[in-house]
Amino acid sequence: MPVLSLDIARIGRQLDQALREDIGSGDITSAAVAEPEAMARGRFVAREPGILAGGPLLDPLFDRLDPAVTVELLKQDGDRIEAAEVLALVEGPAIALLSGERVALNFVQRLSGIATMARRFADRAEPHGARILDTRKTPPGWRYLAKYAVLAGGGHNHRMGLYDQVLIKDNHLLLAERRWPGRAVAAAIEAARTHSPPGTLVEVEADSLDQVAQALAAGADAILLDNMTDPQMRQAVEMAKAYHPKPFLEASGGVTEQRVEAIARTGVDWISVGAITHSAPALDIALDFEPPP
Repeated sequence: MPVLSLDIARIGRQLDQALREDIGSGDITSAAVAEPEAMARGRFVAREPGILAGGPLLDPLFDRLDPAVTVELLKQDGDRIEAAEVLALVEGPAIALLSGERVALNFVQRLSGIATMARRFADRAEPHGARILDTRKTPPGWRYLAKYAVLAGGGHNHRMGLYDQVLIKDNHLLLAERRWPGRAVAAAIEAARTHSPPGTLVEVEADSLDQVAQALAAGADAILLDNMTDPQMRQAVEMAKAYHPKPFLEASGGVTEQRVEAIARTGVDWISVGAITHSAPALDIALDFEPPP
């Protein structure tokens, strides 16, 4: 697993917005119930097993509410966690803890859910030499955090956006065929290399073995095998072995936990899974206050 580093400065505005969204003009319930000077101590506890992600968010989030709050992480992002395991301790002014509870859990539960699903897919694919990739199917504004959580779960990031990698998809090829009749794949790859910074990976989508052959002949760096059957993917892998350097082959479409191991066995290098970031259920984590001494 790569070394994880969560850039808090990059998501600072996101933390601020989430707190404003929830607290608004003030937490009227906590202000009514808790004495202003009351202190409290709580434990973030896993209610089910999974993979932790988002722990480093806790300290800067609560610090925005009251710098007197202290956070102690007992588990690190990427760690496997078990039900009833204590993940972090938080202590400080009670109103700050109450006001930040839901926002903190929203971040950590969702990110841990993504990491947990990524780990389940990776555990099935990695023994067969295939990497699990995420996609751009992320909630708006959550791209960086979602892809960080994928890394925490043992997956790998595909392109971050439209700006850092070329992926020539079916709709691009339709336009390319209109522009360059009869040579859409080769011409699109050539144009992409001309218009991209040197070293940019150029990938092209193929939904047939004929398109795979065209992409191989045109020197694509990677080929996305779109919704192909296992026999088709195995044949594509054999076709690619004749080329040096061999392009990366990516399987995409209809990838489920039940099917991912069979896909990995075909010999593809990458398996992209949109569900990791758009459909991962939140991991059940709670913040439990400790009773006063």
